[in-house]
Amino acid sequence: MTKPELGRRRLFAGLATGATALGLGACDKLSASDSSIRKILESAENLTLWLQRLLIGRSALAREFDEADISANFKANGTYDPDDEDYQALARNKFADWRLEIGGLVERPAKLTLEELRALPSRSQITRHDCVEGWSCIGKWKGAQLGPLLRQVGLKPEARYIVFYCGDTLEGAKYYESIDLVDAFHPQTILAYEMNGGTLPVAYGAPLRLRVERQLGYKTAKYIMRIEAVASFAKIEGGRGGYWEDRGYEWYAGI
Repeated sequence: MTKPELGRRRLFAGLATGATALGLGACDKLSASDSSIRKILESAENLTLWLQRLLIGRSALAREFDEADISANFKANGTYDPDDEDYQALARNKFADWRLEIGGLVERPAKLTLEELRALPSRSQITRHDCVEGWSCIGKWKGAQLGPLLRQVGLKPEARYIVFYCGDTLEGAKYYESIDLVDAFHPQTILAYEMNGGTLPVAYGAPLRLRVERQLGYKTAKYIMRIEAVASFAKIEGGRGGYWEDRGYEWYAGI
Protein backbone atom coordinates (compact mmCIF):
# COMPACT_ATOMS: atom_id res chain seq x y z
CA MET A 1 0.00 0.00 0.00
CA THR A 2 1.39 3.46 -0.85
CA LYS A 3 1.69 6.18 1.77
CA PRO A 4 -1.08 8.38 0.25
CA GLU A 5 -3.46 5.42 0.31
CA LEU A 6 -2.57 4.66 3.91
CA GLY A 7 -3.08 8.29 4.88
CA ARG A 8 -6.49 8.38 3.26
CA ARG A 9 -7.55 5.18 5.04
CA ARG A 10 -6.46 6.67 8.37
CA LEU A 11 -8.40 9.84 7.64
CA PHE A 12 -11.61 7.91 6.87
CA ALA A 13 -11.05 5.69 9.90
CA GLY A 14 -10.70 8.77 12.08
CA LEU A 15 -13.89 10.25 10.69
CA ALA A 16 -15.76 7.02 11.26
CA THR A 17 -14.49 6.78 14.83
CA GLY A 18 -15.48 10.38 15.48
CA ALA A 19 -18.98 9.78 14.17
CA THR A 20 -19.32 6.72 16.37
CA ALA A 21 -18.12 8.60 19.45
CA LEU A 22 -20.53 11.43 18.72
CA GLY A 23 -23.43 9.00 18.53
CA LEU A 24 -22.63 7.07 21.72
CA GLY A 25 -21.67 10.14 23.71
CA ALA A 26 -24.78 12.05 22.79
CA CYS A 27 -26.98 9.10 23.68
CA ASP A 28 -25.68 9.26 27.23
CA LYS A 29 -26.48 12.95 27.61
CA LEU A 30 -29.59 13.63 25.56
CA SER A 31 -33.11 12.32 25.63
CA ALA A 32 -33.90 9.62 23.06
CA SER A 33 -37.37 11.15 22.77
CA ASP A 34 -35.99 14.32 21.19
CA SER A 35 -36.65 13.71 17.49
CA SER A 36 -34.25 16.40 16.29
CA ILE A 37 -31.38 14.93 18.32
CA ARG A 38 -32.32 11.45 17.16
CA LYS A 39 -32.05 12.56 13.52
CA ILE A 40 -28.58 13.99 14.16
CA LEU A 41 -27.42 10.73 15.74
CA GLU A 42 -28.88 8.68 12.91
CA SER A 43 -27.04 10.87 10.38
CA ALA A 44 -23.76 10.26 12.21
CA GLU A 45 -24.46 6.53 12.28
CA ASN A 46 -25.22 6.49 8.56
CA LEU A 47 -21.91 8.25 7.93
CA THR A 48 -20.12 5.61 9.99
CA LEU A 49 -21.76 2.83 7.98
CA TRP A 50 -20.93 4.51 4.66
CA LEU A 51 -17.29 5.12 5.63
CA GLN A 52 -16.83 1.58 6.95
CA ARG A 53 -18.21 0.03 3.79
CA LEU A 54 -16.12 2.41 1.64
CA LEU A 55 -12.91 1.60 3.52
CA ILE A 56 -13.28 -2.10 4.04
CA GLY A 57 -15.50 -3.16 1.16
CA ARG A 58 -18.56 -5.37 1.33
CA SER A 59 -16.77 -8.70 1.01
CA ALA A 60 -13.49 -8.04 2.86
CA LEU A 61 -12.79 -10.58 5.60
CA ALA A 62 -12.18 -9.86 9.24
CA ARG A 63 -8.73 -10.97 10.39
CA GLU A 64 -8.45 -14.66 11.26
CA PHE A 65 -5.92 -16.08 13.70
CA ASP A 66 -4.04 -19.33 14.43
CA GLU A 67 -4.90 -21.99 17.00
CA ALA A 68 -2.06 -20.74 19.19
CA ASP A 69 -3.77 -17.34 19.44
CA ILE A 70 -6.99 -18.64 21.03
CA SER A 71 -7.61 -16.97 24.39
CA ALA A 72 -7.12 -19.28 27.37
CA ASN A 73 -10.05 -17.61 29.11
CA PHE A 74 -12.69 -16.26 26.75
CA LYS A 75 -14.87 -13.87 28.73
CA ALA A 76 -18.57 -14.69 28.76
CA ASN A 77 -20.64 -11.52 28.81
CA GLY A 78 -24.30 -10.59 28.92
CA THR A 79 -26.55 -13.47 29.97
CA TYR A 80 -24.72 -16.58 31.22
CA ASP A 81 -27.67 -18.92 31.74
CA PRO A 82 -31.14 -17.70 30.67
CA ASP A 83 -33.71 -18.17 33.42
CA ASP A 84 -36.62 -18.31 30.96
CA GLU A 85 -38.66 -21.46 31.63
CA ASP A 86 -38.91 -22.40 27.95
CA TYR A 87 -35.16 -22.12 27.50
CA GLN A 88 -34.42 -24.09 30.66
CA ALA A 89 -36.70 -26.90 29.47
CA LEU A 90 -34.84 -27.08 26.17
CA ALA A 91 -31.46 -27.06 27.91
CA ARG A 92 -32.44 -29.89 30.26
CA ASN A 93 -33.13 -32.06 27.20
CA LYS A 94 -29.83 -30.98 25.61
CA PHE A 95 -31.79 -29.00 23.00
CA ALA A 96 -33.17 -32.14 21.34
CA ASP A 97 -36.56 -30.40 21.05
CA TRP A 98 -35.14 -27.05 19.95
CA ARG A 99 -35.98 -25.82 16.45
CA LEU A 100 -34.70 -22.76 14.63
CA GLU A 101 -37.73 -21.04 13.14
CA ILE A 102 -37.16 -19.03 9.96
CA GLY A 103 -39.97 -16.82 8.70
CA GLY A 104 -41.02 -13.33 7.73
CA LEU A 105 -40.35 -12.28 4.15
CA VAL A 106 -39.24 -15.70 2.91
CA GLU A 107 -40.70 -17.97 0.26
CA ARG A 108 -40.25 -21.19 2.22
CA PRO A 109 -40.55 -20.81 6.01
CA ALA A 110 -38.67 -23.52 7.88
CA LYS A 111 -38.02 -25.14 11.25
CA LEU A 112 -34.59 -26.75 11.53
CA THR A 113 -33.04 -29.04 14.12
CA LEU A 114 -29.41 -28.76 15.16
CA GLU A 115 -28.67 -31.86 13.11
CA GLU A 116 -30.18 -30.23 10.02
CA LEU A 117 -28.15 -27.07 10.63
CA ARG A 118 -24.98 -29.14 10.93
CA ALA A 119 -25.71 -30.62 7.49
CA LEU A 120 -25.73 -27.17 5.86
CA PRO A 121 -22.64 -25.47 4.33
CA SER A 122 -20.46 -24.54 7.31
CA ARG A 123 -17.38 -22.52 8.12
CA SER A 124 -14.75 -22.64 10.87
CA GLN A 125 -12.95 -19.44 11.81
CA ILE A 126 -10.69 -18.15 14.57
CA THR A 127 -11.56 -14.50 15.13
CA ARG A 128 -11.33 -11.74 17.70
CA HIS A 129 -14.41 -10.74 19.67
CA ASP A 130 -14.28 -7.01 20.44
CA CYS A 131 -16.62 -5.84 23.19
CA VAL A 132 -17.96 -2.29 23.44
CA GLU A 133 -16.74 -2.39 27.07
CA GLY A 134 -13.15 -2.35 25.78
CA TRP A 135 -11.96 -5.96 26.09
CA SER A 136 -11.17 -8.50 23.35
CA CYS A 137 -10.81 -12.29 23.20
CA ILE A 138 -9.96 -14.71 20.41
CA GLY A 139 -12.02 -17.84 19.87
CA LYS A 140 -12.67 -20.55 17.33
CA TRP A 141 -16.18 -20.85 15.96
CA LYS A 142 -17.90 -23.30 13.64
CA GLY A 143 -21.39 -22.96 12.27
CA ALA A 144 -23.76 -22.85 9.34
CA GLN A 145 -23.13 -19.97 6.96
CA LEU A 146 -26.15 -17.68 7.04
CA GLY A 147 -26.06 -16.77 3.33
CA PRO A 148 -26.68 -20.28 1.94
CA LEU A 149 -29.43 -20.81 4.51
CA LEU A 150 -31.19 -17.63 3.37
CA ARG A 151 -30.91 -18.75 -0.24
CA GLN A 152 -32.46 -22.06 0.76
CA VAL A 153 -35.54 -20.44 2.28
CA GLY A 154 -35.69 -17.79 -0.48
CA LEU A 155 -35.82 -14.11 0.49
CA LYS A 156 -38.66 -12.06 -0.95
CA PRO A 157 -37.63 -8.94 -2.93
CA GLU A 158 -38.76 -6.54 -0.21
CA ALA A 159 -36.58 -8.14 2.49
CA ARG A 160 -33.84 -5.78 3.70
CA TYR A 161 -32.86 -6.98 7.18
CA ILE A 162 -32.51 -10.22 9.12
CA VAL A 163 -33.76 -10.12 12.72
CA PHE A 164 -32.61 -12.62 15.37
CA TYR A 165 -34.93 -13.34 18.31
CA CYS A 166 -33.25 -14.83 21.36
CA GLY A 167 -34.09 -16.96 24.37
CA ASP A 168 -32.76 -14.66 27.09
CA THR A 169 -34.55 -11.82 28.84
CA LEU A 170 -32.83 -8.71 30.20
CA GLU A 171 -34.73 -6.32 32.47
CA GLY A 172 -38.05 -7.67 31.29
CA ALA A 173 -37.33 -7.53 27.55
CA LYS A 174 -36.33 -10.32 25.18
CA TYR A 175 -32.95 -9.89 23.54
CA TYR A 176 -32.94 -9.41 19.79
CA GLU A 177 -30.60 -8.13 17.08
CA SER A 178 -30.57 -7.42 13.35
CA ILE A 179 -28.17 -7.05 10.44
CA ASP A 180 -28.60 -5.99 6.82
CA LEU A 181 -28.24 -8.27 3.82
CA VAL A 182 -24.64 -7.21 3.16
CA ASP A 183 -23.56 -8.69 6.48
CA ALA A 184 -26.07 -11.55 6.27
CA PHE A 185 -24.46 -12.86 3.07
CA HIS A 186 -20.88 -12.19 4.17
CA PRO A 187 -18.93 -15.49 4.21
CA GLN A 188 -17.84 -15.04 7.83
CA THR A 189 -21.39 -14.53 9.11
CA ILE A 190 -22.32 -17.85 10.66
CA LEU A 191 -24.80 -19.42 13.05
CA ALA A 192 -22.30 -20.99 15.42
CA TYR A 193 -23.01 -24.29 17.16
CA GLU A 194 -19.39 -25.03 18.17
CA MET A 195 -16.77 -23.09 20.10
CA ASN A 196 -13.08 -23.97 20.40
CA GLY A 197 -13.66 -27.43 18.95
CA GLY A 198 -16.56 -28.46 21.19
CA THR A 199 -20.30 -28.00 21.47
CA LEU A 200 -21.22 -24.37 22.12
CA PRO A 201 -21.54 -23.94 25.93
CA VAL A 202 -24.62 -22.34 27.48
CA ALA A 203 -22.64 -19.35 28.77
CA TYR A 204 -21.64 -18.53 25.19
CA GLY A 205 -25.07 -18.88 23.59
CA ALA A 206 -26.09 -22.55 23.22
CA PRO A 207 -27.58 -23.98 21.18
CA LEU A 208 -26.90 -21.33 18.51
CA ARG A 209 -25.38 -17.88 18.34
CA LEU A 210 -24.68 -15.38 15.61
CA ARG A 211 -21.12 -14.52 14.63
CA VAL A 212 -20.90 -11.36 12.54
CA GLU A 213 -17.18 -10.76 12.70
CA ARG A 214 -16.94 -7.24 11.34
CA GLN A 215 -19.06 -5.73 14.12
CA LEU A 216 -18.78 -5.31 17.88
CA GLY A 217 -19.74 -8.11 20.24
CA TYR A 218 -23.24 -6.96 21.16
CA LYS A 219 -24.30 -7.71 17.57
CA THR A 220 -23.37 -11.39 17.96
CA ALA A 221 -26.68 -12.45 19.48
CA LYS A 222 -26.77 -15.56 21.69
CA TYR A 223 -29.50 -18.17 22.35
CA ILE A 224 -31.10 -17.74 18.91
CA MET A 225 -34.63 -19.13 18.71
CA ARG A 226 -36.08 -17.50 15.62
CA ILE A 227 -34.93 -15.64 12.49
CA GLU A 228 -37.15 -13.29 10.54
CA ALA A 229 -36.56 -11.45 7.26
CA VAL A 230 -38.16 -7.99 7.33
CA ALA A 231 -38.40 -4.85 5.25
CA SER A 232 -38.04 -2.61 8.32
CA PHE A 233 -37.65 -2.97 12.07
CA ALA A 234 -39.43 0.32 12.81
CA LYS A 235 -42.32 -1.49 14.52
CA ILE A 236 -40.23 -4.18 16.26
CA GLU A 237 -39.77 -3.50 19.99
CA GLY A 238 -38.20 -0.02 20.28
CA GLY A 239 -37.77 0.32 16.51
CA ARG A 240 -33.98 0.64 16.52
CA GLY A 241 -33.10 -2.90 15.43
CA GLY A 242 -31.74 -4.43 18.62
CA TYR A 243 -32.02 -4.69 22.40
CA TRP A 244 -29.07 -2.37 23.06
CA GLU A 245 -29.85 -0.14 20.10
CA ASP A 246 -33.25 0.56 21.68
CA ARG A 247 -31.27 1.80 24.68
CA GLY A 248 -28.95 4.15 22.78
CA TYR A 249 -26.27 1.99 21.14
CA GLU A 250 -25.58 2.32 17.42
CA TRP A 251 -27.30 -0.14 15.09
CA TYR A 252 -24.21 -0.48 12.88
CA ALA A 253 -21.25 -1.34 15.12
CA GLY A 254 -18.55 -1.84 12.50
CA ILE A 255 -14.91 -2.42 13.49
